[in-house]
Amino acid sequence: MTKPKLHFSHANSYPSGTYRQLFELLAADFEVGALDMHGHNPNYPVGDGWHHLVDELVDELERRYRGEPVILVGHSLGGMLSLMAAARRPELARCVVMLDSPVVAGWRAAVWRLAKAIGLGERLSPARLSVKRRDRWPSVEDAMRHFAGKELFAAWAPGVLQDYLEAGLEPCADGVRLRFTREGETAVYQSLPHHIGKLVARGLPVPAGYLAGQASEENRLAGLDATRALVGPHLRMMPGGHLFPMEAPALTAQAIRAMIDELLASKVVERSASIA
Repeated sequence: MTKPKLHFSHANSYPSGTYRQLFELLAADFEVGALDMHGHNPNYPVGDGWHHLVDELVDELERRYRGEPVILVGHSLGGMLSLMAAARRPELARCVVMLDSPVVAGWRAAVWRLAKAIGLGERLSPARLSVKRRDRWPSVEDAMRHFAGKELFAAWAPGVLQDYLEAGLEPCADGVRLRFTREGETAVYQSLPHHIGKLVARGLPVPAGYLAGQASEENRLAGLDATRALVGPHLRMMPGGHLFPMEAPALTAQAIRAMIDELLASKVVERSASIA
């Protein structure tokens, strides 16, 4: 029996290989596909509002699945790209599951739009950290010690940090460096969309659900009112922070499966009601 197709889009600075454990767990029920890294193809440059990154995702969906609608799942940046792709091309998506990708709308969106316009985008976003992030080490072992010593990465499930380093490092003249460049990561943060609230003001043409980290600073800053208005009852809180898919891959896979079942069932009920 053919498994449903699921396309996953990663968070900013975390190549898809970081989610190896999550993908392997989901593979029991889905055919999982992913683009290695968003934001690094010169044909799809990072720009304000991420429009070209949405182009990249749409083109990837068309190429990989030949126009067949698939389940879209994305974490942070990836969740927002999935949402925007589904809004633009709903025929390519069966449903959308966003993992800690809050919709910024209302006064928050207005403040962010103004901040970008007057050049404060770096100061008011994670770009203030990524612009000076260390990005190279003498060896893989040195990189491992660097990340393992940080509270953020210490919370990850066993093996996930190794997956991140395997997917995220490449050789360079003085050792190893991050494949997802510091400049690319910063550009994504500086160009965070301010138009999503208007884009989904009348809802989304496909069912959407949201898994939120209980301790996520991103959800706290963005607020969840606009996200709740979009997904309705399809919102679940997850233990952990913004990176809960790395902290608890097994629990995340279970929650994604349950959310997909819920969303596709709601779509069937909606279709039946419209026929009646």
